[in-house]
Amino acid sequence: MRVRVRLFARYREAAGREHLDVELPEGATVESAWAAVVGSHPELSPFRPFTLFAVGHEYVPPEHPLRPDDELCLFPPVSGGRAADVYRVVGTPLSADAAAAAVDDPGAGGIVIFSGVVRDETGGRPVKFLEYEAHAPMAEAKLREIGAALRVRWPGIMRVAMLHRVGRLEIGEASVLIAVAAAHRAEAFEACRYAIDTLKATVPVWKKEHFEDGEVWVGLQGG
Repeated sequence: MRVRVRLFARYREAAGREHLDVELPEGATVESAWAAVVGSHPELSPFRPFTLFAVGHEYVPPEHPLRPDDELCLFPPVSGGRAADVYRVVGTPLSADAAAAAVDDPGAGGIVIFSGVVRDETGGRPVKFLEYEAHAPMAEAKLREIGAALRVRWPGIMRVAMLHRVGRLEIGEASVLIAVAAAHRAEAFEACRYAIDTLKATVPVWKKEHFEDGEVWVGLQGG
C-alpha cells in the first residue's frame, strides 16, 4: 500500500522536501513508515526520540496501523507553550544537536548537554565494543522520576531530555544523552550533573564490555 508522509519545519529542511510517498505492506504501522522514511533520508534518524506522529489531524502512537492512502505527518516538538520533556530508551544513534533542539526554549539562559561516550579502554584493557541492555519501561519511568526531582531542586529548569541507548555501541558512540535548559547556567550545570549521577545509580541499564580476551557484564551502569 502507498502512504504519503509529510514533513514539517526542521524535518522538511533536513530532507529538502515537503513530502514523500512510501510503499508499505498491508497492516504496516507508523513505525514501519518511519523506518522507510529514514531509509531514504538517514539525516532524520537522530530526531526519532523527539518525533510526533499524526494521521487525519490526530496524534497517533508509533504502533498505530496505517491504511492505504493515509497521510502521515511527522512533527518535531511544537512551538508555543511548554514542550513535553523527553525520557526514552532507544536503539538508534543519539544526537546531541537533536537533544539541544528538543529542549530549546526562548526563556533559557543556558542549555547544558552531557554526552556519555564509549571509550576504548577499561583499566588498561582495550575495549572492542559495548552492549547495553535495559528494562526499558522501568528505565523510562526512573528517568521521569529523575526529571521530576530536577524540577523540585531547580525550579528554573524549563525543559529536560534524557535518553539512553541500548544494543551494540562502537567506540566513540554516545550511550547516554542528558540535555537541560534552564533560566540560568548554574542551574543547568548542577541539574545535569545530578541527573547523570542519579541515572547511573538507579536506572536499570546494564552494559557488557567486550575485550580481545573476553567479556564482562557491568551493572547497574558501571563506569
